Order: sequence, then C-alpha cells, then structure tokens
Amino acid sequence: MVTANLTPYRTDNVTETTASTRVDLHVKVLSDEVVACAKAREIDVIVYAPHFTRFDNIRSRAAQFSDDDLLVIPAREIFTGSWQTRRHILAIGLNEPIPDFISLTGALDALDRQGAATLIPHPEFMNVSFSESDIQANADAVDAIEVYNFKSPGWANTRSISLITKTNHQPFGSSYAHLPGSVGRVWTTFDCAIDSEADLVEALKSGVSRRVYHERGLRYTAHELAEFVHLVYENSWKKLDRLFLSGMEPTHPQHIAYDGKYDDVAEY
Repeated sequence: MVTANLTPYRTDNVTETTASTRVDLHVKVLSDEVVACAKAREIDVIVYAPHFTRFDNIRSRAAQFSDDDLLVIPAREIFTGSWQTRRHILAIGLNEPIPDFISLTGALDALDRQGAATLIPHPEFMNVSFSESDIQANADAVDAIEVYNFKSPGWANTRSISLITKTNHQPFGSSYAHLPGSVGRVWTTFDCAIDSEADLVEALKSGVSRRVYHERGLRYTAHELAEFVHLVYENSWKKLDRLFLSGMEPTHPQHIAYDGKYDDVAEY
C-alpha cells in the first residue's frame, strides 16, 4: 500500500530515483506563463483538463505547448449525473471524446472501453465529488484517488488521505490550478520514467509507486487564498453566465459534436 507523503517542496531529506517523474496531475489553464511556472518548479509533466472544453480542442492545445522539457497531456474532468447526483471524474488517456452530463455508469463504461485511467478528484468535497460509498461501489473502475488538492481546505485533504487506506486505492495530488501561478505547487512523483501519455496511463493503472508533495510558505498560502477567491467566482457569477447566458455547453451530450452517441445515457 502506498501512502501519501506530504512534505515541503525540495526538502533535503527526500531522495528521488533517477527514473522518477514529477507530474502535476490536474491543471485548468495552459499558456506560456503556465509552462514557465511548471519548468521553474521542475515539473516534468502536466495534465491539462479545462472545464467544458471538447477533447479535440484540449488535445490540440496540449500538443502546442509540449516540448522536450515539459510534456502536456490532454485530459477531461467529466461532470456526470444531474445536478442532484453530480460526480466528477478525471479521465486520462482518452482516444474518443466523452461529454459531460451523462450518467456515472455511462461515463465509467466509456472510460473502460477506451482503456483510460479513471481518477477521483477532490473526493467528498461539497456535493460534486465521489463519496467513500461511491468509491467502494465502483472500486474496480477507480485507478487513483486525489489525496491533496491545492484548492481544497485542509480538512478535505486530511479526509482524502484516510480514503486511500479505507478503500485500498493509489493516491495522487495536483495543483488543480485555475490560475497560472498555482501550477506545480503540488505534484506527484512517480518512480518511473514518463515520456508519453501512454506511459502515464500505464503508471496510474498499474499502481506504480509514487509520492505526493506540496510547497509551503507565505507565497504558497497567498496562492491558496487566490485560488479560493477564484472558486467563489467560478461558482457564482461564472456559473450563472454558463447556465443562463451562454447557451448549450460544448460538452453537452446533445451537442452535434457527439452525433447522438451518448443519448441513451444523457441525464438532461
């Protein structure tokens, strides 16, 4: 069983193997500034999964910002269920697009067909995350559980750590960065080389040994506060704009881009 090792950034008593790879497993933004921040913090790989963006666009943008020093992997945070049953899944290794707002079973079946890695971000946070019972009920479909999320309050991260012991799943951590300066402040170090999307999917699905780290200090705390303020904005005005002013989401299952493939599991 691998446990989360939440230690300060660049501590002297931490030794990483020559084959280790630092991955920020969930970021929402991608730009030249994001790339610069990731490289400055010695991150090797970032996983780019913006909200409500079709996968083809995510994949194209990820390729645009990847280079020999930083691999950018495209992914989707899929919003499953109706408003009353909302659950989030982080999917890595997609070869076909999967929309939001489909049933949890429909999403998990689609991920299984594609052989993608299925990760649980910010578990038991608010009413949009997997609970312990959700994880237990879908244990075979889950490849890793997030134990440290830069945007989550301390109690939520502590609760997440206990979940991997109770459910016997592997951990991961991420910055969940919605602001460029947050990228790379939390990372997961895998004890293997990761040079491609397929390498990361294999590491996640095979349970490669890994450790979770995060920075500490005043700047870290300041960025935590900034991310929290952004969370409030995202769940107030931005949500109202999305729901009532912007029309159909690009990732809605009834959008023409999905050609009716998910009509049978669409929640609305």
